[in-house]
Amino acid sequence: MAASSSPRLLLPLLLSSVCLCGFGSSVLGSKAAGGPAAESPGPPGLRAAGPPDQGAPVAAAAPADDAAAVTSSSSSSSNSSTSSASSAAVAAVSAAVAGASPPRRATGWKLSEEAACQGDLSRLCPEHTWTNNLAVLECLQDRREESEIAPDCNHLLWNYKLNLTTDPAFESVAVDVCRGAIAEIKECGEEERGRGYLVSCLVDHRGNMSDYQCNQYVTKMASVVFSDYRLVCGFTDACRGAINTLHCGRLGAGPTDVHSQGEVIACLEKALVREAELGDPARPIREECRRAILRVAELSSDDFHLDRHLYFSCRDDRERFCQNTQAGEGKVYKCLFNHKFEEAMSDKCRDALTTRQKLISQDYRVSYSLAKACKADLRKQRCSLEAGLPRAREARLSYLLLCLEAAVHRGRPVGGECQAEMLDYRRMLMEDFSLSPEIVLHCRAEIEAHCSGLHRKGRTLHCLMRAGRGDRSAAVDAVCQSALQTLIQSADPGADYRIDRALNEACEAVIQTACKHIRNGDPMILSCLMEHLYTEKMVEDCEHRLLELQYFISRDWKLDPVLYKKCQGDAARLCHTHGWNETGELMPPGAVFSCLYRHAYRTEGQGRRLSRDCKVEVKRILHQRALDVKLDPDLQKRCMTDLGKWCSEKTDAGQELECLQDHLEDLVSACREVVGNLTELESEDVQIDALLVRACEAVTQVYCHDIADIQIDTGDLMECLVQNKHQKEMNDKCAVGVTHFQLVQMKDFRFSYKFKTACKEDVLRLCPNIKKKVDVVLCLSSTVKNDTLQEAREQRVSLKCRKQLRVEELEMSEDIRLEPELYDPCKSDISRLCPNVAFGNAQMVECLKEQKKQLSQRCHQRIFRLQEVEMTDPELDYQLMRVCKQMIKRFCSEADAHSVLLCLKQNKNSELMDPKCKQMITKRQITQNTDYRLNPVLRKACRADIPKFCQPILNKENDDSELEGQVVSCLKTKYADQLSPDCEDQIRMILQESALDYRLDPQLQMHCTDEISRLCVEEAAAQEQTGQVEECLKVNLLKLQQEACRKEVLTMLKESKADIFVDPVLHTACALDLKRHCAAVTPGRGRQMSCLMEALQDKRVRLQPECKKRLQDRIDMWSYAAKVAPAEGFSDLAVQVMTSPSKHYLLLMIALSVCVLFLVGLLCGRITKQVTRELKDR
Repeated sequence: MAASSSPRLLLPLLLSSVCLCGFGSSVLGSKAAGGPAAESPGPPGLRAAGPPDQGAPVAAAAPADDAAAVTSSSSSSSNSSTSSASSAAVAAVSAAVAGASPPRRATGWKLSEEAACQGDLSRLCPEHTWTNNLAVLECLQDRREESEIAPDCNHLLWNYKLNLTTDPAFESVAVDVCRGAIAEIKECGEEERGRGYLVSCLVDHRGNMSDYQCNQYVTKMASVVFSDYRLVCGFTDACRGAINTLHCGRLGAGPTDVHSQGEVIACLEKALVREAELGDPARPIREECRRAILRVAELSSDDFHLDRHLYFSCRDDRERFCQNTQAGEGKVYKCLFNHKFEEAMSDKCRDALTTRQKLISQDYRVSYSLAKACKADLRKQRCSLEAGLPRAREARLSYLLLCLEAAVHRGRPVGGECQAEMLDYRRMLMEDFSLSPEIVLHCRAEIEAHCSGLHRKGRTLHCLMRAGRGDRSAAVDAVCQSALQTLIQSADPGADYRIDRALNEACEAVIQTACKHIRNGDPMILSCLMEHLYTEKMVEDCEHRLLELQYFISRDWKLDPVLYKKCQGDAARLCHTHGWNETGELMPPGAVFSCLYRHAYRTEGQGRRLSRDCKVEVKRILHQRALDVKLDPDLQKRCMTDLGKWCSEKTDAGQELECLQDHLEDLVSACREVVGNLTELESEDVQIDALLVRACEAVTQVYCHDIADIQIDTGDLMECLVQNKHQKEMNDKCAVGVTHFQLVQMKDFRFSYKFKTACKEDVLRLCPNIKKKVDVVLCLSSTVKNDTLQEAREQRVSLKCRKQLRVEELEMSEDIRLEPELYDPCKSDISRLCPNVAFGNAQMVECLKEQKKQLSQRCHQRIFRLQEVEMTDPELDYQLMRVCKQMIKRFCSEADAHSVLLCLKQNKNSELMDPKCKQMITKRQITQNTDYRLNPVLRKACRADIPKFCQPILNKENDDSELEGQVVSCLKTKYADQLSPDCEDQIRMILQESALDYRLDPQLQMHCTDEISRLCVEEAAAQEQTGQVEECLKVNLLKLQQEACRKEVLTMLKESKADIFVDPVLHTACALDLKRHCAAVTPGRGRQMSCLMEALQDKRVRLQPECKKRLQDRIDMWSYAAKVAPAEGFSDLAVQVMTSPSKHYLLLMIALSVCVLFLVGLLCGRITKQVTRELKDR
């Protein structure tokens, strides 16, 4: 900028680094303007700068005159006049200096009068500045170094400044002008006089000065004089070797040297930064030089004019971006930092700013505003008193941030100004990775491989974070990973998302729409973004940036400030965090959170639990992090190999965890344990599966809203979703998610929270060493069944377990995949016979049942066993219970669970019966009639009759395949008068049902299928269960070609003679006549049929025409049947006689025959007796 006669504002303590200082209490060895109470000592061996060159132009009187000029300038800037004491002091100093100077320059020497500088002065500086040497000096030295200033003028200016810094007259002026400040500041009053230490001390304590004149005096000196490293007290000696080694400039002042040597210091600063970034063990810069470089940077932190290299590099950028920013207190630096990545920022200025930021990273005191704002807080929080840490480390920006952030997280007071400064520098660290030397040193290979060209606005850092979380093909080195974690800990973006500029820009739209109700900068913004992850409101770029940041936050629980605040007491009590280093370096990644969420789901009986607030917070975070396995450090570490082996192609949201659950049995033990634990928690709290909860929101609101509104979930919500899995509100995503969870539950009974809670003790007692849920359910079900059959006095399975066991059995019946013992043998059959059938709603099982004749042997066996169980317990027949749900409520609400199917069969032909339910009942009847073992009622009623009459059939019985109705057919033949009453009733029901629907007679359907398709097409197509197909077969008896079918029809005719109810067509035709003529006749055993036959023969009785016609047809059929199918035995003959229309005649003939035989026998007996007697007499 152009020179100004107004005094500069307070700038860091540059004057303390000039030749006014010495060793011991020099500025390089004194306290920083804003630093902690204890500082590192200055470089040893510092000494005053040498005298000016003897051949240089002499300006002997200049110091005194310019000292007076300084005080005069200070006076004119204030509202009060200079005190008389000050004027006297200035006069005394002037006289003293004049006496020691050559006579020709006794008083009033002006730079503007020197011939060496007159041309440059008239060309570059305003005329009103010519009378003030300091204004002239400021004007000329603020010109660019490449400006054409005469070499003699450059040399004159340098010697003039050197005379200023070495003349003791300035100390006398300082004593007079700053008398009040010296009295207030004890350290300055004790300084030795005459060696320049006093002014150095005053500069150090400039921020504490209340005297305006004194402050302006010191500030003016700092802003004008210290523009050359050779004027810095001891700097040349400390850094001479480094300057030569690094070729940063020449030490001698020659006629060609420019008056500003800022480039030399800039060169050393860059070398210092480069040394840290490369980790160079040779360390060309010695420790005393390093401290001197950082001290110079610290002293120039107040006013950017004092950093000569940065001033010249950024002078135009300052005018462009920070024109209205007042100089002083580091304000211009901060303004330029904020615009560092603007497109209009020059590269030269950006590089200079970056170098200064890197110095701040090495020593926070290089930032004036940060050091000043946080000085008291650093002392209060004891951030400089850590035992065992090197002193240099205490000055690191990262250490300061970590220490103060830890205090904030623990609820300790930290000043608002300090927190604001911390926020700025945390944002600075996140914006530019190069400010962290550890990142540059340890992540160089990763940056070159993956992240080149992404330097600005935090893009490189996020690129490294993406590689660190495993989103890149190449793995990140462990040291680089540690450096990234340390940087995130220092920046702490979890406390305020705005610190992460890349995240802030990527997620701005999402925040404005989804999180607008949260205060800007609140830590809960990140939580809100996580809750909307993978939703339609989330944008892809925001999703990536968010997951990259959350990956590192999840590895240090202190990076989530809300979690830390609410759980720090619980963590100390339950997880022993007090034993870990406060900085978290020794803390295993994610260990504290893993400990917390294990305790979050403990019951009162399981021991110590979390506080309520902490538990809520832990669950919130667990719900969010479960979306991505990489956000669970323990899981990712243990399952890294398995993820690569089994789940490399599962890249969509939530797929990796689902994949691990699917391959649970194949995982290594460590991975299986952590996946199992997480799945167990998921069964208790379905909110952990956030994607499933979102997908099922519609069905939850309609059917499960009462459960969802309850904060504590104990597996009820998942149970509700399972029960309503096939409602119309259920979408594919929700159905798939619920089914997947059911499938996972089958792998371990612990994965079903309600079942585990209800049956854990029973499992340990009755089914030890069994882990799979399906096996546990089978074990417990068998125990319940055995106890029931044996009528045990007390059930071994507890009541609460039996109730939950029923729920599990019903759920398993819905999907064949939930029963591995059934699903595995039938996989090939499913792909062959039911490729397009859905698994849900038991549709796949139903398909296999319908195709059971084509099933493989193993699958057929499993299906048969399933049907046997379902017929015994109809509640497990999912399709029946689903299709007939309303009919069960209507007709069977009071029926026992095991009698539901029987109840439905009894009401099957009701006008109120739903057609779909009626069709389902018929299917189950067809199944039952294929084998007596599938009809538990028949089996119980005929348990004595079956082995008595059908033993040959039982001898051929196979445990796992149907007998195709052979036992039922056997019992039918004995129906007339040989069966027990209970068995006879059951056979009568079967005969009546099969007479209405031929499909209920397996033997008839098996042998007559072709005949039906040839002769009775229309009747079969009508599917009216009125016996029309059977009637068609009877009418076409003579046309039947297949002997087996003809035999079945003849058998059917025989059965109809035994009971008119077995012949529905005849029964319908003769219903009125039965009521009129045979009402008193007991049904069964052909009695009503005989009654009708007698009425037909009785001329006095008039039957209905249709009944008369049907009866005559039946007589003809029976006559034909008797011819083509004579009695196979005495029993058949007896049946035929008893059911014959000429029964009485036949019985009379049989009786007469018996009497005749008896008389003949009697007669023959007497004759033989007489013959025997005659023989004896002989």
